[in-house]
Amino acid sequence: MNMKYIIAVDLGGTITKVGLLRNGELVDYVKMPSRQDLDMTASLPEIENAIDFLLNSNGVKRLFGVGIAFPGLVNNKKSIIISTNEKYDDGVELDLDRWADEHWGAPFYIDNDARLAAIGEWQYGSGRGYDSVVMMTIGTGIGSGVIMNGEVMYGKHFQAGSLGGHFVVDYKGRLCSCGNKGCVEALSSSFFLHKIIKDHACLSPSFKMSSQNYDFKEIFQLAEQGNRDALLVRNECIEIWGAAVINFIHAYDPEVVILGGGIMNSHKVIVPYIEERVSKFAWTPSAKVSVVVSSLGDYAALYGLEYCLRKKIKDEVFGKSSVSCPLKPSDSAPLC
Repeated sequence: MNMKYIIAVDLGGTITKVGLLRNGELVDYVKMPSRQDLDMTASLPEIENAIDFLLNSNGVKRLFGVGIAFPGLVNNKKSIIISTNEKYDDGVELDLDRWADEHWGAPFYIDNDARLAAIGEWQYGSGRGYDSVVMMTIGTGIGSGVIMNGEVMYGKHFQAGSLGGHFVVDYKGRLCSCGNKGCVEALSSSFFLHKIIKDHACLSPSFKMSSQNYDFKEIFQLAEQGNRDALLVRNECIEIWGAAVINFIHAYDPEVVILGGGIMNSHKVIVPYIEERVSKFAWTPSAKVSVVVSSLGDYAALYGLEYCLRKKIKDEVFGKSSVSCPLKPSDSAPLC
């Protein structure tokens, strides 16, 4: 069993990643642009082709399991999508268990993408050795995942810990795609960046006119060059991320907060800024909470899927419930 392969699919807002993993190691992967203009049904054939390409190019004849990290609310017990947020909205109607079985004869697992990234970091990355971890993923949207006292947080309706991007930091703020106002995501994510720029009262007209052309990479580059407009946008977004982290600390009492997402290429700017805000404003009299960068980067959710799939299959073999991952990270990554 130690040589069994798993396929993990991370449906990112901008990039979809398909990885082939074995015993906690990412053996090979494919990246492709996410097609959010398509529904999930129309996206599956491209994902199937990527999976088959990885299997054929690596000589894999049989899969141990297939998993998907999904940007929405998921019932991981029944392997169904509960709710979406303007991303792959037809996913709630799909029988993905059947999809995996018909194509590869493999067990299937699905969970929220940010929660899986948190599990990946907890088991293999920057959260290894901790019992209480919060992860915040910053990208097209903003997500979160929580491990509290050695248990992955799900709650009664499978949404506990995974809606950090929809914590309200300004109740009079911008309307979010979730329907609320002033969410962290609406005020500081890539999806809303053009609106952040366009609506900003203090930015120059010329900068606003190009709002559709900017991404965070360019904003950070321009800020590094001293561009006044970019500095305003960058610093205000970091302030909002810092406010979110403080809320997570107050809500979940973690030992460590892990920051992930492509924006962490600028971690030398972001982390010290947030550390300073946490030190100044977080109420943590008992112990300092560390703020660290994801060590698995864009692939954290793939590792989380690999771990949870193996745990699910192991539990089923031994007749246990497959509700969540085990209480603590083991020193040896492979479970089967």
